Amino acid sequence: MKQLKPLFIVFTVLLSITLGIVYLVPSLRKEKHISLEDQRSGLDMVEKNYGAAIDSASRILGLPSAYLKALCMLECGGRKRFEQRFEPHVYERLRKVKFGETDNYEHVTRQMLSDANDDALRNLASSWGPFQLMGYKCLLLDIKVRDIRGDQAVYYGAKWIKMTYGDYLKNKRYRDAFHIHNTGRPHPAIGKSRTYDPRYCSRGIKYMEYFGNDSVHQ
Repeated sequence: MKQLKPLFIVFTVLLSITLGIVYLVPSLRKEKHISLEDQRSGLDMVEKNYGAAIDSASRILGLPSAYLKALCMLECGGRKRFEQRFEPHVYERLRKVKFGETDNYEHVTRQMLSDANDDALRNLASSWGPFQLMGYKCLLLDIKVRDIRGDQAVYYGAKWIKMTYGDYLKNKRYRDAFHIHNTGRPHPAIGKSRTYDPRYCSRGIKYMEYFGNDSVHQ
């Protein structure tokens, strides 16, 4: 037993040092939550492809850059080129508005669609840019679809975010903000997330921590 005591002391010291490193070094705390695959395939690409534009929009509009970068990761994985998502159900609703079968769809009215041909309706019913903003959202900003899929996509996407649910970000209600972006509604007070990926909001929070927001509140 006397021979085992020094070994036990050494083991205890090594364990204490290891735990101290993990909990005292922020970068290592984050690393254990972010897979190497995520970091290499998307998170680093967010910074490379969109970091400067997001930081600029963040300063201009007063939005947390960590949120915008996390959202970019969720929606496009940091890629510059990716397939656009066409939403048939949105297309059908916009057609009903255009042809007077219903008064409006969200903020879209028949007058707004008076000059829209079928190709234009399909563009309005597709998602664009690093935040995958639906085309018809551009009508609220009084801009064209090309503006949310071109060089200014980050700025206009962030501007739409500020206009529609910026108060949630101001109050650090990030889980609600992610849920609104994906579903149009805050996270349910009771019950599961309604996002297409059940982990969408929790992944967003995790990515925010990676991008440097140490005061994240769900």
